[in-house]
Amino acid sequence: MKTRITELFGIRHPIIQGGMHYVGFAELAAAVSNAGALGIITALTQKTPELLAREIRRCRDMTDQPFGVNLTFLPTLASPPYPEYIQAIAEGGVRIVETAGRSPEAYMPALKKAGIKVIHKCTSVRHSLKAESIGCDAVSVDGFECGGHPGEDDIPNMILLPRAADELKIPFVASGGMADGRSLVAALALGADGINMGTRFVATQEAPVHQNVKDAIVAATELDTRLVMRGLRNTERVLTNSAVEQLIEIEKARGANLKFDDILDKVAGVYPRVMVEGDMDAGAWSCGMVAGLIRDIPSVAELVDRIMDEADQLVARRLSGMLETVAA
Repeated sequence: MKTRITELFGIRHPIIQGGMHYVGFAELAAAVSNAGALGIITALTQKTPELLAREIRRCRDMTDQPFGVNLTFLPTLASPPYPEYIQAIAEGGVRIVETAGRSPEAYMPALKKAGIKVIHKCTSVRHSLKAESIGCDAVSVDGFECGGHPGEDDIPNMILLPRAADELKIPFVASGGMADGRSLVAALALGADGINMGTRFVATQEAPVHQNVKDAIVAATELDTRLVMRGLRNTERVLTNSAVEQLIEIEKARGANLKFDDILDKVAGVYPRVMVEGDMDAGAWSCGMVAGLIRDIPSVAELVDRIMDEADQLVARRLSGMLETVAA
């Protein structure tokens, strides 16, 4: 399948693996890229630029296909050494970066100087247009369904994607609720050039996370995610567990007086305990509503091939069969 995204990134299928903390290691990124999609290493999971450089080398040993690096710009006083991370990416020969969090505008000159194509994650049309205006090559448009941070506008993809298509000139992919061939065809019909999948790729054989995490996603339904930190305007969609329910009770009790410190133990330092140790009640960890569509743990290649086969069948058979034949 050829779209503006496959042409931009030199991949066979218009599918991108989103950056995910303590998930986006070389093993998963390489498997996704080898399957013809775009694998992504998560930079800030690597504690230093030197460790990121090593992870990029590991990925290069596993695939000769294009892959990218996710670089999230955090709103913190003590920022990570972003110029050094960008240098590690550039020196590692990576030419695709998925940016997220705050605007990458301050770092665009360095990224462009290195010949890097940038796709920025956005949760609104206005942020997508800003990304376009500062020189991003593409955007990932995240609907309200997505795991992680859906923004504060609460616009689902059935509205957000066609609105993005109306306004944007650069290519974009749909993120949030993407799991199968139906997702891909729907996203393309709504104007996107491909899809970005996070939660779906966690539930694969190659995802380097504890089996408990994969099993929890398969067992979950679309009703099992919660929105936390709304009062702090840092909304995150997470899979419910005992710690999350306690967090929500704290938020209700504190109301407008809620401070980040009130819930710190439920959201900080959680990912190693969940993803590595398999402690499913350690705290809040990102998961999309798409968990309700995930019923198995295939290999990455099986998943990507299944998505593309289903998409082909939907377009070539089901949808084309609905068109009335005009009599001559």
